[in-house]
Amino acid sequence: MKILPCLLSVLCLLCFSVPDAFAQAKCISAVGESLIVNNDKPSAKMEAVARAKWAAIEDVAGTEVKAGSIVQNFTLVEDVIKMKAGGMVKSYQVLNEFVKDDILNVKINACVVPSQARDAVSQLGLNNSIALFIPARKPGRHGDEFEEKNILSETLIGTLTEQGYTVVDVAPTHAVNARDVESAVRTGRTLSMRSLTYKFLSNLIIIGKMDYAISTKKGEDIGYGLSMPFNHVTVRLNYRILSKNNKTGNMEILTTGVEQARGLANSVEDAAAQAMQELAETMTPSLLDKVGQYIQGNTKKIAVRVEGVNDLDTVLEVKGILQNIVWVAGVEEKEMGSFVVSYPENTLYLANSIQQKGSFKIVNFSPYSLTVEYLK
Repeated sequence: MKILPCLLSVLCLLCFSVPDAFAQAKCISAVGESLIVNNDKPSAKMEAVARAKWAAIEDVAGTEVKAGSIVQNFTLVEDVIKMKAGGMVKSYQVLNEFVKDDILNVKINACVVPSQARDAVSQLGLNNSIALFIPARKPGRHGDEFEEKNILSETLIGTLTEQGYTVVDVAPTHAVNARDVESAVRTGRTLSMRSLTYKFLSNLIIIGKMDYAISTKKGEDIGYGLSMPFNHVTVRLNYRILSKNNKTGNMEILTTGVEQARGLANSVEDAAAQAMQELAETMTPSLLDKVGQYIQGNTKKIAVRVEGVNDLDTVLEVKGILQNIVWVAGVEEKEMGSFVVSYPENTLYLANSIQQKGSFKIVNFSPYSLTVEYLK
């Protein structure tokens, strides 16, 4: 008789545990497409479903930057999609499929585990991708106002982009507000910033808060019977540069800083704008140095084997091509057709950059090695 109560206990545990497991997954609809090649519809369907799964993963993770936009040649991430999607998509059902212009379109309902989705998406983040958000309190005609897109942030975005960085302007997305930034800068608590690494696939975040103070008002007595001919405004910026620790997933503070600049003008608004422009010009070089140090510290060595390199002239030609790829810090030739490339990003992106040169075909790649065929 004791067996029956034990069986009932086990059944009760199973009933409670199964719903909990499924409660962790979020079920949504997603679409994917694939070109039908040589009338091979089954292969096209497998690829379209894989893309739809990844679309569901991105949706659940809440990312703003899609995997398809990370690399120009999307075929290089198909293996990543198939490998990653299997573990986090608990189940899926094909709702609809149709063919139009030799392209197979599918719509699925997929149940995705949010925590695993965020982890997978964040692994595609570029090491040189920077999320930037520096709201400014500035004088306005109807009192003080917060300006999320301002002279300083726009100047920094432009300069960083010119240097080849991938910069995400957080302001237009409303993913975070000025109050969150002020709290993070003031207290050092960066929990609210962690979501930005998932949302924008950035491993580096520059956040700050800019404020102003009227040092001397126009017409104010400055001694010796003289009055101030202009408004004298001081602008101060408090900022932090944060990075995600890939091992723990936590945000780390790389550096903090306080910068200031002054402006003189007839109106307080013009004086503040002048000070922000001056601050942008003086701060940009030091900020670039700090970001560069981070990127350099994350550079890794990737072994690149280039098939079809049989003479010295071709070695020099290939080395020159590799050195001109964005973010390649250095290229060493080890032997005929064998190179070691210093690169700070995911090897997948180096493979994509090489293939985009048009003279190469990717044969194989792994986290620390690439095999490439040189097509003369």
